[in-house]
Amino acid sequence: MDDKPKILIIDDEEIVRDSCVQILVRGNYDIKTASNGTDGLELVKEFQPDLTFVDLKMPGISGFEVLEAIHQIDPTIVTIVITGFATVDSAVDAMKKGSYDFLPKPFTPDELRLITHRGLERRRFALETIALRREKEMLREHFAAIVSHELKSPLGAVQTNLYVLADDLSEKLTEGQTEKFKRLQSRIGDLVKLINTWLRAISVDINSIRENFELVSIETVVNKAVENTQTHATRKAIDIEFSIADGLSPVHGDEVTLVEAVVNIVGNAVKYTRIEGHVTINVREIDEEIIITVSDNGVGIAQEDIPHLFEDFYVGKSKTEGERRSGVGLAITRRIIEAHDGSITVESELGKGSTFAIHLPTAYEPTANVPDMN
Repeated sequence: MDDKPKILIIDDEEIVRDSCVQILVRGNYDIKTASNGTDGLELVKEFQPDLTFVDLKMPGISGFEVLEAIHQIDPTIVTIVITGFATVDSAVDAMKKGSYDFLPKPFTPDELRLITHRGLERRRFALETIALRREKEMLREHFAAIVSHELKSPLGAVQTNLYVLADDLSEKLTEGQTEKFKRLQSRIGDLVKLINTWLRAISVDINSIRENFELVSIETVVNKAVENTQTHATRKAIDIEFSIADGLSPVHGDEVTLVEAVVNIVGNAVKYTRIEGHVTINVREIDEEIIITVSDNGVGIAQEDIPHLFEDFYVGKSKTEGERRSGVGLAITRRIIEAHDGSITVESELGKGSTFAIHLPTAYEPTANVPDMN
């Protein structure tokens, strides 16, 4: 936003326009006016205001049409309705068209100044949010480039040469030296895997996921997820119990990424459950929605960590038992579920375990088009 905020007043009454200008002129604003909606919309495009006052009752196009058009031109422009025909219904209709607030005539100078200040604050916050979002995307792109070229490539070269060296020296190495080579290979392998996970976290593209949508059986998704995590669970003597309701509707989605999302949740449940613990998976359909719940009796999550749990690279402030986290699995899961127009929630208590719930809308295609899922 420029140092001098821009305000546009669209009202067919000259006295209202002049009064608003006189009241606001001391506020160091750049102010323009229009006597009808058509001229006002032209000024919106040319002037690019931060805040626009719109009268609902004007000759020509109505204030409601002006509000809708402004929102289409630039949804960050804050619009405030001013009218002498203030009713609850008109206020609600104005809000539906994107209006920020409602100022009934007659209004006092203080009321106009106050609502102007609030409207410009909202505009500032909106622009700052957009700027931060863009900055975050740029950081993600730069981070991906750095991780890929400055870390992944050199480590890959070291890993390859290490395998070659170990093979060349295999007949000369002592048992202890061979064991050290294996540990080095394992550690570098872990680093490469971690880097690949980071790259996966910042490269999940919602639009590309949606390009592969088809009818998907949730039963198949859950079974594959359990298969992928069963080895780890067996190693920790953790029993995975799952219950899937009969006759579940399919969902419209991408099976590969849905499996990945469920694997992340079930895998975390196994990871943070103590040896000989248990993980329970329940799948049911309620009101045209598939709900997958994954519960464990593991270490749990601190309440202060829960609001940030699905953020990129968040590993938690509280120190809990369990294995090391990369802080990206749940962020990836959230993006995948949101790409499927679903949601994910969590309830947890330290020392008692956690329950994650994935909500996915069922597909609405006619039954005749649903393929055999068996």
